[in-house]
Amino acid sequence: MSTFSKEHQQYLKKLKQKKITVFILRLLIIAIFLIGWELLSKYHIINTFLSSSPSNVFKTVIKLFQDGSLLKHIGITMYEVLLSFIIATIIGFISAIILWSNKMISKVLDPYLTILNSLPKVALGPLIIIWVGASINSIIFMALLINTFITIINIYNGFISTNKNYITLLKSLKASKKQIFLKVILPSNYSTIINALKINISMSLIGS
Repeated sequence: MSTFSKEHQQYLKKLKQKKITVFILRLLIIAIFLIGWELLSKYHIINTFLSSSPSNVFKTVIKLFQDGSLLKHIGITMYEVLLSFIIATIIGFISAIILWSNKMISKVLDPYLTILNSLPKVALGPLIIIWVGASINSIIFMALLINTFITIINIYNGFISTNKNYITLLKSLKASKKQIFLKVILPSNYSTIINALKINISMSLIGS
């Protein structure tokens, strides 16, 4: 016998139906997008040289799988994404801590971070290839340009947006800056850091 009331059971049922509806709508959007893309390319409404088509992409994937190069390409891309993600996360986290702990440094570097983050990094691709070379290093460097600054800015903004009452309370108890960071700033920004990492991994994938 169920321990839930009839009203609660109806609520759970509606919640489950809502989740199923959302899932179906998501699949429907993907299906409409793929069908529309295929039709537009089939009737030459879009340039297939630039945009290809789902059927051609599928054929290419099958061909790469058959000649054994698909897994190799996936492995290289995953290596580039994970390496740039890890490096950007470390740099971003440490930089955000430095900016939070030293107001003078944050005031000096804040406009430069904004400018560097707004630069069209993809447009710098040819220059990056010249500087670093046409190799995996240039791809990783590009990914780092795309994700590092946005990681620093997101985490740092989370740090400085922490509830000031908590910080004031610890200061009144003679807490050190390290204690304030470990007891208030870091715990209060777990969700901010996780969201920054989500953006970071997507930016790493774009850069790679």
